[in-house]
Amino acid sequence: MHRAIVERYEPGYIELNRKGILKERVEILKQILNDCTLCPRNCHVNRNAGKKGKCRVGSEIIISGVHPHFGEESCLVGTHGSGTIFFASCNMNCIYCQNFEISRFKQGEVVSVYTLAESMLYLQKIGCHNINLVTPTHYVPQIVEAILIAVNKGLKIPIVYNCGGYESVETLKLLEGIVDIYMPDIKYSDNRHGLRYSGVPDYWDVVRLAVKEMWRQVGDLEIIDGIAVRGLLVRHLVLPNNIAGSEKVFEFIANEVSKDTYVNIMAQYRPYFNAFLKPELARRITIQEYKEALRIAQKFGLKRIELSPWY
Repeated sequence: MHRAIVERYEPGYIELNRKGILKERVEILKQILNDCTLCPRNCHVNRNAGKKGKCRVGSEIIISGVHPHFGEESCLVGTHGSGTIFFASCNMNCIYCQNFEISRFKQGEVVSVYTLAESMLYLQKIGCHNINLVTPTHYVPQIVEAILIAVNKGLKIPIVYNCGGYESVETLKLLEGIVDIYMPDIKYSDNRHGLRYSGVPDYWDVVRLAVKEMWRQVGDLEIIDGIAVRGLLVRHLVLPNNIAGSEKVFEFIANEVSKDTYVNIMAQYRPYFNAFLKPELARRITIQEYKEALRIAQKFGLKRIELSPWY
């Protein structure tokens, strides 16, 4: 991260650490693993005892990759990349997941919380503009503990929470002041599609509450010298045959969150993994479908739109 940006923005977790609040949050979150309600699945299993719920992991941390990423949003990538940490498994089961080896088959390496902290410090050392936590939901206690360790060793760049949108408001509240940039997907505007294609029965109900809580905490995306430092960035993947229900998604963002929301409207859908089992998902989107999504977003007054590089 550029020196000038670091001097002008201090992540909230640094102040929470000074006040001792960060350590308190770690203890609260670790206790939740005894009867896990971290995400809306509410599995109520003791993950500290090795039990596994819908996310298919216990108390261990499984990481599949740590590196600068240059394929993320331009305001995250900058000149030195977004410092991505890819976590294995997921609390959703999207049949078209492009990272299914990681999300479904848990491809990766088991690491300690200290190694996770060192990974964050390494990404900062090589110049990444942020720590981009990819699919972090089911590892929140371990991640916050790693941040506590890392901040005491000099971590000072923004934390990006890169998730599928299926989040518990109660858990998000425990992340207030720790996460600088929330980056949720809004996948569908129909609970039935959430169940059919991602295995969760209440996706649309849950994601709306989650995104509103994220925005309450961090507000609209703030960008300094071209680099995002704090705020909400929403991703919306356009799916074939309007399965994503884009109109209701954009209407919700504009009318219930903020018309100044930074939205990445993505065109890179491919029928990965088991998508070919659903004929309606077994093709790429058309240019016309993507243009229609853009038109609808603009109709609702959304202006901060990042176009897909695949467009």
